[in-house]
Amino acid sequence: MAAARQTGWPSVNAKAEPLVKALIDDAGALRIDVTRGTLGECRIDCGVRAVGGLDAGRRIAEICLGGLGRVALETTDTESSWPFVVTVHTAQPVLACLGSQYAGWSLSVEDNGKKYSVLGSGPARAIGSSEKLFDELDYRDKAASAVLVLEADRPPPPALVEEVAKACKLKPDRLTFIYAPTSSLAGTVQIAARCLEVALHKAHELHFPLDHIIDGIATAPLPPPASDFVAAMGRTNDAIIYGGRAQLFVSSGAKEAKGLADNLPSLKSKDYGKPFADIFTAVKGDFYAIDRMLFSPAMVTVTSLKSGESFEAGRIDTAVLSRSFA
Repeated sequence: MAAARQTGWPSVNAKAEPLVKALIDDAGALRIDVTRGTLGECRIDCGVRAVGGLDAGRRIAEICLGGLGRVALETTDTESSWPFVVTVHTAQPVLACLGSQYAGWSLSVEDNGKKYSVLGSGPARAIGSSEKLFDELDYRDKAASAVLVLEADRPPPPALVEEVAKACKLKPDRLTFIYAPTSSLAGTVQIAARCLEVALHKAHELHFPLDHIIDGIATAPLPPPASDFVAAMGRTNDAIIYGGRAQLFVSSGAKEAKGLADNLPSLKSKDYGKPFADIFTAVKGDFYAIDRMLFSPAMVTVTSLKSGESFEAGRIDTAVLSRSFA
């Protein structure tokens, strides 16, 4: 695969820093709680004890994108039952989505005799994560502070803070951890806002040259939160798998653009057709038993900037969405 590095890629942590500061400054209005942990780390609760909300989730998503994207809550008339959508755009889709937003940092520590396992996303990945993806991107960030977003129902324990600090070669008081469970309003929005990221990840899985992806925009319906973890995870995944729509602008020719469009939609997966919660339950919670080709938008358009042609594939499945969101 061709290296994805583009000239002048910025620091995702530096770009996200003013967004983190604004999040802290607006904590009261956003109904989020900001505290300092025992090691001095900044902890931002956006949905565990704090109520949080839709706008907190929107702003978390922009932080996850390394300050390189815009996330908006909008309306659409294409699906009357679920008219509100999360729309994501970035002019740096590879760096913002794969180099920052993707939840690829697997972390697990002991916390009072129990495992605390979580996937980290956001700018700190680009400093401390050992993912091979960063070798392919030919990118590593250097910054004086870092922010990591966790899909979690409790704050990170000291052991995890120490692990991240060591990996990032930063003191704990230079780290910010933003956390919210999938079942919260903020968690729901920031996960649905991965509709463009999953398109980029699927393109990577298909071995499409990442440096050919120039721009991107995507949208997904805003799912209702669910108090049960599996149902909440199911709804946020279904929003993208059965309701997500993405458009990628590529420098490749028409043949390559059409090939990407034809293979990108979720309906190409053997597991397609049932609500994600049902699929997850059927494999007894073994996430890795699910066909990885399922994780992609329902519908895609790929535009060749070389030929000017656009190729569309996939479809929105309102029947599965209605079952999932009910």
